[in-house]
Amino acid sequence: MNVSKGDLVSVEYTIRLDDDRVIETTVGEAPLSYTHGQNEILQGLEAGLDGMGLGAAKVITVKPADAYGEIHPEGFFEVQRDRVPTEAQRLGTKLETTAPDGRVVFPYVAEIRPNVIVLDLNHPLAGRTLRFDVRVVDIQRGERQLVTGGMRGRETKT
Repeated sequence: MNVSKGDLVSVEYTIRLDDDRVIETTVGEAPLSYTHGQNEILQGLEAGLDGMGLGAAKVITVKPADAYGEIHPEGFFEVQRDRVPTEAQRLGTKLETTAPDGRVVFPYVAEIRPNVIVLDLNHPLAGRTLRFDVRVVDIQRGERQLVTGGMRGRETKT
């Protein structure tokens, strides 16, 4: 049995960066389950899983364009340092704020200058090539509506 469109697929994975640093893993935890061909996971990962057999393992390298995209310069903006709580003035701190259009956004502290804090709205893995060590642990024929686990919405270490 091989992974094909409409299958409910469960995979065990470890995500590594170019420097071999592990940023997320499901090894020893519940696997990621998704419906293949429904764009529920990263495009590059789904393409790499296509046709894999039950129990198969491999390394899938996903370029930024097929993962979290490139870094967009317009995603950076400056705020006066006194507008950011002192305890949050650390590189990499995730903040919550309201955009001018009323949406809640979650920028990261990208740079600290004497009078301003540079915030970044890009995904923390934007511009990064990701290496997935994957193993297919289950394949069920047919579609399913609910996705369990997954990389969308899960906190990611950078």
